[in-house]
Amino acid sequence: MYINMNHEFLKDIETTKDIIIPKDPLERVIGHDEIIEFVKIAAKQRRNLLLVGPPGIGKSLIAQAISFHLTEPNEEITVVHNPERPERPFVEIKTRKEMESEKIDLRKAEGDIVNAIEVPEPVAERLGFRCVHCGDYNSAYQSICSNCGGDKFSHINARRKHLGDLLGMFEMNSGPISIPQERVTTTRVKNGKEEVVIYERIDGDKIKILGQDALEKRRELVDEKPKNVVVPIDRKLFIQATGASETELLGDVRHDPYGGHPDLGTQPYERVVPGAIHEAHEGVLFIDEIVHIAGLQRYILSAMQDKVFPIIGRNPQSAGSSVKVENVPCDFIFVGACNIRDIQYILPPLRSRIQGEGYEILMKTTMDDTEENAAKLAQFVAQEIEMDGKIPHATRGAVELLIEEARKRARIIDDKRDSLTLRLRDLGGVIRMAGDIAVMKQDDFIREKHMNFAINNAISIEDQIIKRYSSFENALQKDLSSAQSMGNGKSNSHENVDRSYM
Repeated sequence: MYINMNHEFLKDIETTKDIIIPKDPLERVIGHDEIIEFVKIAAKQRRNLLLVGPPGIGKSLIAQAISFHLTEPNEEITVVHNPERPERPFVEIKTRKEMESEKIDLRKAEGDIVNAIEVPEPVAERLGFRCVHCGDYNSAYQSICSNCGGDKFSHINARRKHLGDLLGMFEMNSGPISIPQERVTTTRVKNGKEEVVIYERIDGDKIKILGQDALEKRRELVDEKPKNVVVPIDRKLFIQATGASETELLGDVRHDPYGGHPDLGTQPYERVVPGAIHEAHEGVLFIDEIVHIAGLQRYILSAMQDKVFPIIGRNPQSAGSSVKVENVPCDFIFVGACNIRDIQYILPPLRSRIQGEGYEILMKTTMDDTEENAAKLAQFVAQEIEMDGKIPHATRGAVELLIEEARKRARIIDDKRDSLTLRLRDLGGVIRMAGDIAVMKQDDFIREKHMNFAINNAISIEDQIIKRYSSFENALQKDLSSAQSMGNGKSNSHENVDRSYM
């Protein structure tokens, strides 16, 4: 029996294996119920968000959850060759409906597939399915009829020699044939009109019929301009662009050592690479620690304002530097994230755009210590175990120990009593260490002894330094190699450290 922790409590489970993992990512977000309401609005109304708070409290999970609630993409973006000015390719936007219509047209161009008995008898004879002597149908590659033993093609060769090929396009002087024709071209009357029709043998025992509509559609497809799909219709709606470079964020045109030479090189339209802002079209563009790409914030602002952004060659030494594709769509929901101390480094016009078309949200770092929230932490444990995929589920006793650790961290880090920490990434590290120990001990579950070990050992390097040396100053004084200590004479103090190495 599986248990929904939104309606049950910790005492109702034996292990985290009993817990239902919600399919909706919004229901996997722990401790931010008020924020989730804004997130639902952002998804429905396509609003931008700025999430502010320390690392590891669920900012990226919230951004992904928005994309889960968006409708499927409706537009495909294609860069099309411009024969008059190859360095200025066109942009073509097709809707899902238009693409479905094209698929129908393409199926028309593919013709109808039928059996040999469904085509005119002379055609079936030319394609090698029907015996000219007895009228029996058999394999097209069988020159001797299995029914009467006659040569299926001798009569055809004789008739062709005197009359020519009225149906097919075989050479008159090609001599006798030992295999059937692959294709026969003739005419037929359809809807009171005579039209050209082609019968083509495929897959050995089937015939494809290409009527006037199919032939015209094929001609249109052949005449289409060369193109490069840069943003396909079937794509992810969540684009993570944290720490992206300029080319990764804004797109580029690849270098061609032959400079796009029509015979040797690659044409400019084929070398166009979209940026994250284009790939996020109709979806979510998420940038964590947005201040780390401070120099690119103005481009993000421009894309948010105009909903289009050009793709250009960004390397002046590249053959693609002269290529530019104008008005490439980039209508995305922007979700940025940062710490409190970094708010001041966000471009003011960008913040103004977010405030004018969205919400700025300060994330919580703790939640009340209630039975309901303890149950949500148990769900979090189950989610982490499922996401990791390499560790076993945890017993209720092990989960209770982790919840006690969550109380302790809320008290020590955030000075909050009767609370549970929401710095869940750190707790995720504890869960994984406990799981790894359980695996090494060949236990079926993460038990209290494994969780105890992880709680005591899955600590940051800063805490490890303080635990060992009592303070950073002591650690710095003592963290000298033996060679340095001997070279400095008698003391390990800062005064004897060789500053030339620093």
